[in-house]
Amino acid sequence: MQDFAYERALTLPKAIAALAHKGAVPLAGGTELVNWLKEGIAAPRRLVDIGGLAGLDRIAADAKGLTLGALARMSDAAGHAAVRRDYPAIAEALVKSASPQLRNMATLGGNLMQRNRCPYFRAEVELPCNKRKAGSGCAALAGQDRFAAIFGWTEDCVAPHASDLAVALAALDATIHVEGLQGTRSIAFADFYGTTGETALRHGELITAIHVPASETARHSHYLKIRERRSYEFALVSVAAGLVVENGHIREVRLALGGVAPKPWRLRRAEKALAGVALTDDEALRRALAGDFAAARPGRHNGFKTELALRAAIKAIRIAGEKS
Repeated sequence: MQDFAYERALTLPKAIAALAHKGAVPLAGGTELVNWLKEGIAAPRRLVDIGGLAGLDRIAADAKGLTLGALARMSDAAGHAAVRRDYPAIAEALVKSASPQLRNMATLGGNLMQRNRCPYFRAEVELPCNKRKAGSGCAALAGQDRFAAIFGWTEDCVAPHASDLAVALAALDATIHVEGLQGTRSIAFADFYGTTGETALRHGELITAIHVPASETARHSHYLKIRERRSYEFALVSVAAGLVVENGHIREVRLALGGVAPKPWRLRRAEKALAGVALTDDEALRRALAGDFAAARPGRHNGFKTELALRAAIKAIRIAGEKS
């Protein structure tokens, strides 16, 4: 671990000014960054502690939607009455994200900024990984790709995005609010992650809040996570689904997959094709999903993810439909 400077910022302007320095990174809950420091994945020149910034831990809901402060703890958001009642997919995603101890420390903003969990990226010895060393290649392409992406991956990186919360926010059309030296701006969640999972944040910018619009699909939503062990594990496949159902038929739906792409993977073709489909019609549900799943490109060891994700999507749709 290399030496670094430490600075505690007590106001947002001071935090932004400190983060403008070359090599500066923010520190909040520390559940992600501290691991990267120990493993040699991150080597910042300056740590800017933003954990004490007033007002950024606010959680509020009104008729227009839900506002989640970037420094709100995952456990506080998961247990908030309005989140559990009107945005259940968010609460469920948070509870399934990590152990209670980690949820008590980790912040929502930090969760969205976490990096992938590819074993080649996290290896204790240096292996080909473009995320660790640009231009070195992607060892997973010819190696163990069981956990790799099946949608949207490139030759540069096949790692899926790790955040459960991000999948729920993608399905519910969230907006990310950020602030930097150039002022404030809002980023539609669909534009927040790039093709390799990197975020749209500019150097020195901080996430300040997440806004989720109020909707019937948000109120009747569900997050389903499939993993190899029940506790404290990242998703093989996950699904966030929000539905409005009338007389047993889907009127409106929002769907996003996790564990299968470098970013949360929205099933927009399926959202249109599912309109009017009966919740009990398994074949019609599969046909409506087929258009999006035709784009799947599994590797050598993860072909099972395609069928697993399709079945998970159907199950999540039905569970969310029961809430409608």
